[in-house]
Formats: sequence, structure tokens, C-alpha cells
Amino acid sequence: MIEVQNLTKTFGDRTAVDHISFTVNKGEILGFLGPNGAGKTTTMRILTGFLPATSGTAKIGGFDVFDDSIEVRRRIGYLPETPPLYTDMKVGEYLDFVTRIKNVPAEKRASRIEDALEKTNITDKRDELIKRLSRGYKQRVGIAQALVHDPDVIILDEPTVGLDPKQIIEVRHLIKGLAGNHTIILSTHILPEVSMTCDRVVIINRGKIAAVDTPANLTTQLKGAQHVRFEARADEAALRNAMQEIPGISNVVIEQVGSSGVLAVTVESVAGQDARSEIAAKIVGKGWPLLELRGVSLSLEEIFLQLTTDDASHAVESNN
Repeated sequence: MIEVQNLTKTFGDRTAVDHISFTVNKGEILGFLGPNGAGKTTTMRILTGFLPATSGTAKIGGFDVFDDSIEVRRRIGYLPETPPLYTDMKVGEYLDFVTRIKNVPAEKRASRIEDALEKTNITDKRDELIKRLSRGYKQRVGIAQALVHDPDVIILDEPTVGLDPKQIIEVRHLIKGLAGNHTIILSTHILPEVSMTCDRVVIINRGKIAAVDTPANLTTQLKGAQHVRFEARADEAALRNAMQEIPGISNVVIEQVGSSGVLAVTVESVAGQDARSEIAAKIVGKGWPLLELRGVSLSLEEIFLQLTTDDASHAVESNN
């Protein structure tokens, strides 16, 4: 549904987006994740026709964003970080206005407005002035205007910024409910947003793509050490020596657990090595009580920090 190839945008001598490429499948929710200033909003503005690219190509539904911009805009619903609301209008009046400027046929306007109100759960707010709504409801109206013309693609730039925890959960559920019927790009710097909402994630840093994959697969796609955590009751020096006897073990971190003599140990081994069975055999062989043993995966936050602090040229991309 969306194809981006070598997209680049420069402002003078500053490169905001640097030869990025990615695709979004029909009905998929793609999270566009990166720290502030990474190039997320610039990319969103290029895809929606608000900014021209310096070079590269972008296609939506087979239409080129630059050469067929009118056709592309017909297929896109866009919610910028600040919703484009006319706050002195009532919700229903505003959505009717949006259907008109988006050239929704007259006979379809009422049904499209009803559908947008229902999908965003604001039917009961139809006759309220937008300026009297809470921030969460204003965000819902913003999403309603993005989908009122039934676009193929919905692009949401930081859709939960500034909302309280309850509103954030509600908007996430709303976005999940739009998947399948619409292809969605969700730009955010909030980590739980992508893990709870998105099918795949593009991590962008300093204008370059650092990784493309599902949140679950990112942990296995990254090259790095494997980690095992266990608890055992043993002498600390003897336990450390025993762990260092296992081939491939590169680091051992030991912490005391209270005053019970239990040690909490994190063991790091070379990439691809699952050392759990060897660790268990070593501890049991020594006659030490083994209280817990488990592999430790990198969290999405740890992956994000690793990818956005390392050189972005060490990109990890998946063909999934």
C-alpha cells in the first residue's frame, strides 16, 4: 500500500531525512518510532504532500506522492500533532465541513459522518462545540476528520501526546479498531505505543532507519550477547569461578538478595549461545540450590536505546 524508496529531505545544510526506504502492507499498523528530531514528522509531511522531498520516491496505493499528489490526497487521512480543528464549530458541523472539502459525494456525507462518529465513539458529542471538549475528545475529533472520507491510508503524527493515561488507552484501542479496513502509519516517540498498537515498527534516528521489524522480532534480529538470569544459594567467589569455566561466558554480574545467602546472577554469553542448560548443570553438579533460571530478552526500550545511541549505519532490517 505504501512504498518509500531512498527518501531524502534537506533544509540547507541539514539533512532531516536521509535516504530512508520502507513499505507498509495493506491493513497494517506501522509504528514510526524515534526520538524527538529524528525525522518522523518530516517524513509524515512528505507522505501527505505537505512538504516536497529533496530526492527519492514515495507511492501510496500505486500513486506517486509527487507526480500524482491529488490522487494520493484522496486516499489519505492525516492527523498532524496538533489536530486541525475549528473550535467554534460543533463536532457534527465540523465533520460535515470536512466531507465537503474532501469532495465526499453529497449522498454519502451523512453516512460517512455517522461512521466516523461511531468509530471514534463521539456520537454523543455531535452537537457540542469543539472548544468545550476535553483534550482527549478533541483528539478523537481529529481522528474522525482523518477517516471521515474513508481513506485507504491514515497517517497519525503523535496521536496520544498530551493525553492522560485513560485517554491514551482509549485512543490506542480506537487505532487498533481501525486496522484491517485502513492502512495506518503511527508516528511516536513513546515506546509502549508501538508494542501495544503496531504490527511492525520502523525505528528512525538522525534521519536514518535503524531497524524495521515486528516489536517481537527486534530482539532476535539484533546482534548482541545473550543473557541468562538465575538465583542460587552459593559462595559468591566459587559461583563466579564456576560460571567463568563455561565456554562463551563473557560477563558475570552477581548481586546479594537480602540476607538469606541467595545470589541473583546475570550471565552474558556470546550471540546465539543459549547457556541455560550448561549453567544449570554446573550449579547442580556443585550441589548448590538453584532457585530460578530464565533467559532475559532485551526490552523494546533497551533495543530503542541501543539503536538510537549506536551509529545508525549498523541498521537492522527485516524482509518480513
